Amino acid sequence: MSQHPQTAQAPAPPAEFVDAPNQPETRGIELIGAGERHGRARDLFFVWAAPSVSILNFTVGATLVLLGLELWQAVLVVIAGSVLWVFPGLIAISGPAAGTSGSVITRAIYGIIGNKPVVAFTGWLIGAVFLALNWLASSFLGAGLLAGMGLSDPVVVPIAVTLVISALTVLVAVYGHALILRVYSWLTIVLAVIFVTVAAFILPQVDWSFQQPEPLSGVPLWSAITIGFTIIASSPISFINSPDIARYLPRSTKPSHIISATALGGALPGMVFTIVGALLATVAAGAVMEAGIESALLAMLPAWLGPVLVIGVITNTIALNGMTTYTSSMALQAIGIPIRRIPAAVVVGVIGTALTIYLVLSTNLLDAVNLMLQFLVIVSAPTMAVFVADVVMRRNRYDGVELFDEERGGRFWYSGGWSIPGMAAVVIGGIATALCLSTEVWTGPIAESLGYVDLSVPVGMLVSVGVYTVLLRTPLGKAGRPARV
Repeated sequence: MSQHPQTAQAPAPPAEFVDAPNQPETRGIELIGAGERHGRARDLFFVWAAPSVSILNFTVGATLVLLGLELWQAVLVVIAGSVLWVFPGLIAISGPAAGTSGSVITRAIYGIIGNKPVVAFTGWLIGAVFLALNWLASSFLGAGLLAGMGLSDPVVVPIAVTLVISALTVLVAVYGHALILRVYSWLTIVLAVIFVTVAAFILPQVDWSFQQPEPLSGVPLWSAITIGFTIIASSPISFINSPDIARYLPRSTKPSHIISATALGGALPGMVFTIVGALLATVAAGAVMEAGIESALLAMLPAWLGPVLVIGVITNTIALNGMTTYTSSMALQAIGIPIRRIPAAVVVGVIGTALTIYLVLSTNLLDAVNLMLQFLVIVSAPTMAVFVADVVMRRNRYDGVELFDEERGGRFWYSGGWSIPGMAAVVIGGIATALCLSTEVWTGPIAESLGYVDLSVPVGMLVSVGVYTVLLRTPLGKAGRPARV
């Protein structure tokens, strides 16, 4: 416990606190009082479903077939990877318990000072990458649509599309929590209708008897399976921001309801449309590799449906990136930068836009998605694993006031402001993840020795949890130790 609890104070919200869908949200990481809690756990299903109805799922599904997997193998990999959506659900319950952002809650894991570089790295790296990947998809499709209307400049048009979409995204982030809850349920329905319609035109063209020209077996098969699993798993384990969305729920909300709504909202749409992407590759593998997933997909659809799909992709992008920008703005506050959440959201948007423009001019969607999603696991696998372990061992007991006690001697000051167990767990886990990762740019020595079998996600998460739980039982983890470890 803190040696001086009287000094532990959380920042007060603005005098005119606003959390309404028609006004910009004025709260950032500030604590949410019992009288300000509202919402239902089931609302989280739509918050996570809208971003998951995405063209990136088509891209990832097609990748599984391009890796050499048979259809049934690809389907099993999709299901296995999607199970990991339970992890964002598990850490989401810490939001209502603490009443603040996940980027503040992790002070309990890394210490008051140690949390700053971890949040800066994970919050900004993961946030910027996902902003760029989704804006990239929309930019390519939007530019393709405009090219059919005679606007075909390869530089100006994609950049202009990116700027418009990013501006709308930042606007969603500025209005924040209440707008996300109100609008995303409708977005989920609209997007589901669009993508189901697209799937309805793809399915009759699927080669249901598809077989790989050279079926994989042995080590090459396991290499393809594990690389595909890493790509699928990289999405759910990167959503370490789930407590931010759940933090307004009443403390009395059942954790099981929060977990199931978050996990199912992210997993179900993702599974369905990733499998559709794999089916798409059975008839358009060559086109996907040569022209990209977006061009191959549009070529299979009637002329009237192409623009509708583009609108759906852009809408999905704004939904996903709006939430990412929203939570990343709080990460900026949590690392100690004296800035309100709204200008922080604008800063996040500018950085993501710059990265997107660079990718638009230097890469294609398929390569960018696969490479970045694989490299993300070096960061996301350890941080997600340690967060889940802390929630479980602490039995989700977080004191929001103590989390804001930044004075020496506070409960989460640990050793000079650093938690050795937390920091060691993510560093050692990240190294283990990298050693087991297999990509075109980097193959770790363990993955190479196994014949390019990629065990990065399970090894990285298990190593991180092992290091964290062991060190918590030593004197290094004594201060601030979770209850009943």
